[in-house]
Amino acid sequence: MGGIAALARHAGHVVTGSDQNVYPPMSTQLEALGIQLQSGYDPQHLQPHPDLVVIGNALSRGNAAVEYVLNQQLPYCSGPRWLGEHFLKQRQTLAVAGTHGKTTTTAMLAWILESAGMDPGFLIGGVAGNFPVSARAGSGPFVIEADEYDTAFFDKRAKFVHYHPQIAILNNLEFDHADIYPNLNAIQTQFHHLLRTIPGNGRLVINAADDALMEVLAKGCWTPTIKFGLHVQSDSTSELDWEIKLLKADATELLILRAGHQVGQLNWQMTGTHNAMNALAACAAAVSAGVEPIKAVQALADFKGVKRRMELLGERQGVQIYDDFAHHPTAIRMTLNGLRRQIGNALMLVALEPRSNTMQAGHHREQLGPALALADAVAIKTGPDVQWDPQEVTSQLKVPARSFTSTANMLAWLRKQAGGNSHLVFMSNGGFDNAPQKFLRGE
Repeated sequence: MGGIAALARHAGHVVTGSDQNVYPPMSTQLEALGIQLQSGYDPQHLQPHPDLVVIGNALSRGNAAVEYVLNQQLPYCSGPRWLGEHFLKQRQTLAVAGTHGKTTTTAMLAWILESAGMDPGFLIGGVAGNFPVSARAGSGPFVIEADEYDTAFFDKRAKFVHYHPQIAILNNLEFDHADIYPNLNAIQTQFHHLLRTIPGNGRLVINAADDALMEVLAKGCWTPTIKFGLHVQSDSTSELDWEIKLLKADATELLILRAGHQVGQLNWQMTGTHNAMNALAACAAAVSAGVEPIKAVQALADFKGVKRRMELLGERQGVQIYDDFAHHPTAIRMTLNGLRRQIGNALMLVALEPRSNTMQAGHHREQLGPALALADAVAIKTGPDVQWDPQEVTSQLKVPARSFTSTANMLAWLRKQAGGNSHLVFMSNGGFDNAPQKFLRGE
């Protein structure tokens, strides 16, 4: 919503905003643009009546401001609808969708277009290291993180059906958002609706190894597809349009191929097969938008990542401390696998906060043990909203593993487990009670 506010201000609108808590860095970004921010949802914030109220999907019936909008019959819409109708309609739009890697891939794609001199606009669901802001209007193509979460309390379709992209990336697809969708098939239906909006002269960049995405494709596709995936050494001709070959096990050196021919070699600071796949998808989409293949690859050598995506915060007494957003077992497993390949036999500790609605309800707890198997010690921080016993996970692990309700107790235990040349990863899609920073400061 902060990014949408910034784009609306750039379009010439007078913009104000209300949120439950207003805090940096988004608050300072918006205030610098002349956007007035107010804390809480007091109906007085809507005086005098605005021409349009854009309502985020975190708000529902019963919210004081929402009830005022409805009772006063003020014009309102969702953020995705406003973007689609008033901002994206006249732009070449590139959308990045998938269960995992949306934010990173969106940032990669925007950076490739920027490096190619195309002055892209973008809306990224995180803070990208290559850009000072998370949203920018730009004058060229527009890159948008295309979320499958529902749009608003009055519109239960996925956000991305409002964007009508000409080029779309489908990275992967797994069951998530159990508070919104009953099963994987319901999410696949939303992805099918996205495919229905992509024009016949557009391009669909899709992970050919993902069975759930292939099932979406089988429901109907009216757009030429570009299939990408890992290079497999065989005598048969590959059906992939874009392939990636890992030159190092930690994926810090990659070889990118298009139609079986080498495009270029990429040496970069990112790790893990998942990030290699993100890079491949971003290159394929950028080339579809007019970037020369070799320039797309070269641009990623300078990619600086996204905050809270295996962000190295610093070191304390020989312990490297990382902050990571992973909260789905697949993302956890892929992230830890990438780090293990990078650090070898060094000690790897994991602190996990199950915070998403899906994780708190216990929908993925059976997969958590295997996802954490590469760690040398595991701490799980739970709260009153977690509806399952964390010992179901810790008992599966063959390494020191404990659950905690106290952040201080968890950090004290982690310090005892750590030694010289250790790597400690904090994983949460929430604030985690500032646990990474507290460990770094020795609190």
